Amino acid sequence: MAKSWYIVHTHTGFENKVKSTLEERIKLAGQEDLFGEILVPTEQVVEMVKGARKTSERKFFPGYILVNMEMNERSWHTVQETPRVTGFVGINMSQAGADKDIYKKIPSLTDKEADKILGRIADGANKPKPKVVFAEGDAVRVIDGPFANFQGVIEEVFPDKGRVRVMVSIFGRSTPVELEYIQVSKN
Repeated sequence: MAKSWYIVHTHTGFENKVKSTLEERIKLAGQEDLFGEILVPTEQVVEMVKGARKTSERKFFPGYILVNMEMNERSWHTVQETPRVTGFVGINMSQAGADKDIYKKIPSLTDKEADKILGRIADGANKPKPKVVFAEGDAVRVIDGPFANFQGVIEEVFPDKGRVRVMVSIFGRSTPVELEYIQVSKN
């Protein structure tokens, strides 16, 4: 049987701990052949902190991990009995009761869904995203560069470039200034 991707619900904030604990449990049970990768879906985000550019990691599905596995009773128990795992997405464990074949009813991700999530993980690692998303009409303050401390309103957003055009008032006259996302903060 081939491996498929499954989404596992965990306690929020414990995704990395669940991942490492599950990897240990797999080794101890000698089930390496039943499991592939275990991923915590994250992306890199960039922000300005005290005038310096800071890159950090952000989980884009807090409370969930992805597990590539061959689903059977043994592998299901290994995951399900891992501390801080609350269940698989797509099945209500409280209603499962004594159904010993519950693992057969757990839906896996389609190839298209899995590729989309894996692509987002890869893109997030290669191209850091801004921590804050901007929209036209947002009131902002410039926090970096020659226009630092100027207030303005976003006139246009260029998400592909990670830039915004802000209308700032210079000597009483509205002037368009193009800035990077990390050079502005929302008021």
